[in-house]
Amino acid sequence: MSSIAQLLELTSSVAAVTDQKIDRIHGITRRSRMLALNASIEAQRVGQMGRGFAVVADEVKSVSGEIAQLTDSLRGELKGQLAVLSQHGRDLAAEVDRVRGERLADLAHNAVEIADRNLYERSCDVRWWATDPAVVDCAADPADDRRAWHAGKRLGVILDSYTVYLDLWVADAQGRVIANGRPHAYPQVIGSDVSKQQWFIDAMNTRNGGEFAVADICRTPALNGAITATYATAIRKDGESDGAPIGAMGIFFDWEAQSLAIVDGVRLGSEEKSRSRCMILDRNHRIIADSARFGLLTEHFALETAGQNHGFYMDGDTLVGFALTPGYETYAGLGWYGVILQNA
Repeated sequence: MSSIAQLLELTSSVAAVTDQKIDRIHGITRRSRMLALNASIEAQRVGQMGRGFAVVADEVKSVSGEIAQLTDSLRGELKGQLAVLSQHGRDLAAEVDRVRGERLADLAHNAVEIADRNLYERSCDVRWWATDPAVVDCAADPADDRRAWHAGKRLGVILDSYTVYLDLWVADAQGRVIANGRPHAYPQVIGSDVSKQQWFIDAMNTRNGGEFAVADICRTPALNGAITATYATAIRKDGESDGAPIGAMGIFFDWEAQSLAIVDGVRLGSEEKSRSRCMILDRNHRIIADSARFGLLTEHFALETAGQNHGFYMDGDTLVGFALTPGYETYAGLGWYGVILQNA
């Protein structure tokens, strides 16, 4: 329990004890007044001999009245002060929640921005590599095994330097994969038909070399079911930006490993991490990265943005901070959200 919650609980406890004790004092004063009344009646009955008792009874009655007034005054003062203290505690708790919420929203923004920056580079990579002479020559003459072998070797060299990729593929204009960078790891890729896959269709429909296609995060069966972010573009005649499409290049980013590094790397203290869950959601609020390793690609999170791009809200005892992808450079982003859940 937080110190503020302890303060509010203590204030409530003090108020309850105060009421209880003052009620008991009132009970005692009522009994005292009753005894004083009985003493006065008895003193009058015995006449002159009871005069002393009558004086005492009157004094007891007077003292009881003063005690009653004092306790009523005390109750009023304490209630007012405890109410002010309790309100200050609630205001402080709300301010702490606001600061926590804004911090979580900022951290969520940082997480999805890191993803954007990373994927911006992927969009650059695919457009660059699609102009590589070995790749262009391979797509220009897909029946030439020598060219396909040379393109595969070139893709292998690229993969040795860019370890964030699982594989790079070259497909001919009909959607048959004719070269890949890791044929020994993924021997089933060569000759496979990708003509019905959205990344290939979208790549072949790009208008020039400056455009690219991107597929939703998914498992890729030909890469042993690995979770990938797939970027693609057309390979154009002579490698020219305005050349006719002669094939397509698809690059498969190792999304699961890289995305976990992002959500695991959110700057939370060790105590905070034990009660927090960091996620990235796609535009449909499907979980595509999760520090809890739960529901990846299968669970949708009921995010309540209220039309805001950046903010926070309470969901029961859980504080939810969120931020919409800001994009990066020429990369507009894919409508993803960074989301952090934190229990009280």
